[in-house]
Amino acid sequence: MSVSVIDTRDAYLEAVAALAAGNGPIAIDAERASGFRYSQRAYLIQIFRRGSGTFLFDPPAVGQFTELNDVLAAEEWILHAASQDLTCLREVGIDPKKLFDTELGARLAGLPRVGLGTVVEDLLGIHLAKEFSAADWSTRPLPQAWLVYAALDVELLVDLREKLGDLLDDAGKAEIAREEFEAVLARDFRIVREQPWRRLSGLHSVRGARGLAVARELWHARDEFARETDIAPGRLVPDSALVAAARSLPESKRDLVAMKEFTGRASRSQIDRWWDAIQVGMTTTDLPALRVLGDTVPPPRAWPDKNPAADRRLKAARVAVIEKSTELNIPVENVLTPELLRRLAWAPPEPIELASVQTALTEMGARGWQVDALAEPITTAFIASLEEDVAEPSEAIVDEDQTTPTPTSDES
Repeated sequence: MSVSVIDTRDAYLEAVAALAAGNGPIAIDAERASGFRYSQRAYLIQIFRRGSGTFLFDPPAVGQFTELNDVLAAEEWILHAASQDLTCLREVGIDPKKLFDTELGARLAGLPRVGLGTVVEDLLGIHLAKEFSAADWSTRPLPQAWLVYAALDVELLVDLREKLGDLLDDAGKAEIAREEFEAVLARDFRIVREQPWRRLSGLHSVRGARGLAVARELWHARDEFARETDIAPGRLVPDSALVAAARSLPESKRDLVAMKEFTGRASRSQIDRWWDAIQVGMTTTDLPALRVLGDTVPPPRAWPDKNPAADRRLKAARVAVIEKSTELNIPVENVLTPELLRRLAWAPPEPIELASVQTALTEMGARGWQVDALAEPITTAFIASLEEDVAEPSEAIVDEDQTTPTPTSDES
């Protein structure tokens, strides 16, 4: 099997015409170079449609896919774990209006594992190798073995969608799936954090505002260089090296060079850059706060002291959500996200009654099916928690991490 890549505008337009002449939904996948490149752009886009065949596109060479989107956007598009690919597809002009997400569909159908390879093997009886899922897809030319792998990834999605559609229909979950797919399409998956440097792995070990200032400046220096070179930041200097420097606060460039913990391919070649960042962190008057107070509720472990009534509400409602998860055979986090339940329990509507809980759930972003399934049991749980002699749930349920098993998606 030999697979070629479309890397010219003329060949791309011919493929668009062929896809438009096909029939049924469009299966699509995208390969990025996460862990290798700074950007999350698509370096390969695979599309399959019955009656048309399989097409592999080189997005950097093709450019925008506006013509393809104009012709096919209104058709049903099939993706596996759409949240991972929609952003890079939208960057090149592909913005589906109707979605079937086979990973999410597998979760809603109650399958225990939802990685593409596992679901394909379970439902289609085909072993799908995933050995190139973490490859550097910015490589040019792409090896033929990688292209064969990429083509097979997308060619099975239409058959998989049909199997999952039947499972969802048989379980009475087709409408639930439709609402969930629409919610995915409505989301903007671009992550914008106010202080992204605070996500440095190991930052908790840095003591004092001065150390945090150094960590912040090192993070920004690395991010700027990573953006300039389009190399993943961790491949230049790992988080552990930046944190080590912020902990020790070297007094000279020589001390920084001598640090065994300060590693990475750019740790010495860009030593002036890192030393300049450390000096800025050591002299700035703009010191970061030791703790960031977000707009989220406190961690549940603090609730018994901070808000005992909310603690009782959360424990009682969590039991109700877990029971509904079991009844529907849907993972508990898909029935209702833990964050949404915590927010509702921390600041419930007044008065606590069915109508007010329904309104609160809707305003917080719960889908219609979730409101229908959970408003009544949550209301009942909240009201029951008001009783002083409310029975405490068992430890397995009280612990917020002890929920029903989560389907695993071990392949992308």
